[in-house]
Amino acid sequence: MSAKNLDAHHRWRSVTVAFRVSPEEDQQLERLVQLTGLTKQDYIINRLLGREIVVQGNLRVYQALQDHLTAVLQELKRIQPEESIPDDLSDIIQFIAQIMEGMKQGT
Repeated sequence: MSAKNLDAHHRWRSVTVAFRVSPEEDQQLERLVQLTGLTKQDYIINRLLGREIVVQGNLRVYQALQDHLTAVLQELKRIQPEESIPDDLSDIIQFIAQIMEGMKQGT
């Protein structure tokens, strides 16, 4: 049994939930987590429970956005005109667009 942990919201978290993902799924999950600025645990719990993911703009989030936008641009340049955009790249582009729209509304 895992040790009890009191989180920032004064909840005891003593149950461990684990599951396996493919390397590709792990990479996609890591990208999404980095873009939100949340911990992986908080991101997964919020998504599983259908809660809204609120991105708090900070230096780490801005750096992740810059890094991922650079990677997206490089990947788009690599794709030939007759090729379609891969689903995982499309998902990341949509997620970045949602974050940027939220930042614009927050100002």
